Amino acid sequence: MRAAVVTAFGGPEVIETREVPDPVPAAGQVLVEVDTADVIFVETAIRRGEHGKFFDVEPPYVPGGNLGGRVRATGPGVPADWIGKTVVGRPPNFGGHAELAVLAPEVELPPELDLRTAVAVYGDGFTALMLEELAPSMTGQNVLITASAGGMGLLLIQLAHKAGARVIAAARGAEKLALSRAQGADVLIDYSKPGWDKLVLDATGNQGADIVFDGAGGELGSTAFAVTRNGGWLSAHGAPSGTFATIDPATADHRGITVKGIMDLRADSTTTTVTPHQVLTRAADGDLRPVIDHLYDLAHVADAHRALETRTLHGKALIRVSR
Repeated sequence: MRAAVVTAFGGPEVIETREVPDPVPAAGQVLVEVDTADVIFVETAIRRGEHGKFFDVEPPYVPGGNLGGRVRATGPGVPADWIGKTVVGRPPNFGGHAELAVLAPEVELPPELDLRTAVAVYGDGFTALMLEELAPSMTGQNVLITASAGGMGLLLIQLAHKAGARVIAAARGAEKLALSRAQGADVLIDYSKPGWDKLVLDATGNQGADIVFDGAGGELGSTAFAVTRNGGWLSAHGAPSGTFATIDPATADHRGITVKGIMDLRADSTTTTVTPHQVLTRAADGDLRPVIDHLYDLAHVADAHRALETRTLHGKALIRVSR
């Protein structure tokens, strides 16, 4: 089968399209003919050799997480009636950027959703709903969302707007802010310009944001913490700046701010009621509407990584695998 392969840790150029052996479904797995797969920023960091304490992967490996496609075969213990069904799911250790992949059959595509929408919402939507579950009630609150024009940032705007929050969207540039506005943001702040922290304070009567979803990390995330109101709540889950936001626990404790991190958003280490079926149901109901900016084919996975790293995407990138 054809697959994108990360041949070594490094820049996007280490990704090559190769012929590799077909995977074989193990017990509890199905073999899927991949139609479309997701690609998210954290995959670029893993490709560079970062986040090793979170992701146990070594080159050569096939990248790609969430995917959708038709079940070709079943492994031991999986009923044969899964064959022919269109499913959405996540392989156990990447492998989605390939013509064939194995996964546990988590959820069949609902008839109300098209496959690309389902794939686009599956991963980011799961995380967004976990954040909705973790956070205090957003009704009537000032909610700051950084990296607001990313795939998950846009979903968080939608959820906060629907909950009745006053949504403060922070992103880089007019086009990304316009996209944030279209999803329901009330206040737009360009954090590529100096003094954006003062604009957040001005927008909140000098009190700071009640709830902060920091998808940016690094210095931007540290600034987002600084403009969280005393007694507020913050999730520091993003790292496209290169690192997660550095937050001093003693300062957070002194200011009475509840801080959540990336480990609070790992389904394998966190108690959550969110299910894959719920994500797709909420998408079918219109609560989660992914914005798909660009479709790359399997030979151009490296270009998708470059677009993520250079912040040129407005919404989601997907990999179109089927030909």
